[in-house]
Amino acid sequence: MPYIENPKTAGSGIICCIPQSGRCPVNCDDCFFQSGRSYLEPLDENLPNMPTEDMAKDRVVRVNDGNDSSHDRDIVIADTEKYSMRFFNTSFVKEIETFPDPVVLTLNPAQMTDKDIHKLNPVPGNIMFLRFRANMWNMHLFEDAVSYYHKYKIPIVVTFMRYYEKDSIPSEWQNKYEYKKKIINSYWVLNDSGKFWWSTLIEASQNQYGKDSILVCGDYCKDCGICLRTYFKTKENMRD
Repeated sequence: MPYIENPKTAGSGIICCIPQSGRCPVNCDDCFFQSGRSYLEPLDENLPNMPTEDMAKDRVVRVNDGNDSSHDRDIVIADTEKYSMRFFNTSFVKEIETFPDPVVLTLNPAQMTDKDIHKLNPVPGNIMFLRFRANMWNMHLFEDAVSYYHKYKIPIVVTFMRYYEKDSIPSEWQNKYEYKKKIINSYWVLNDSGKFWWSTLIEASQNQYGKDSILVCGDYCKDCGICLRTYFKTKENMRD
């Protein structure tokens, strides 16, 4: 089947792949991949979604922009060995150190989003950064994550949650969101007031722990560069 490019990473130096078929077992609420709004719909017809080696040449391959690299891990690793530069995405901590290339770990996936975070001890050397799923009512978890991980000098990258249904947002926080188109779909996203709250918290944490300790995921990868910077830095650390 023909490869379909992720519009978020287009033109960025990153190209995405999903080696598995079917839905992700993590089943995070409001997941873009399996909400019915993915750029890969219908999933049954467009998965796996794997670029050719020529397409991936001189690009960093983001393994699993949908699904999870710990799901059918052996297949995921084997089917992406042909790519010279790759990083994995997972929300599972079990045997995370066995991935042969850099890994992005989601700290608060699925039912953990508003309740808890993964706390690795120690933090494996292949961790590229820690992804935090942020909303207006889990700021306390963000502060917990920053407090716990700053000593490991691993960046925390904040990804702001987007909600398809307004009812997914607690009533007391709905005034911090607005309905707006992002990339290819419309969602309830942080408005200027919500962004101000978060920017104040992030700036305070950066002032305390360092500017590079907390980063914010951009809407379009070509304008962001976080993944490329942290990928190559982690590859160097793994070399050492």
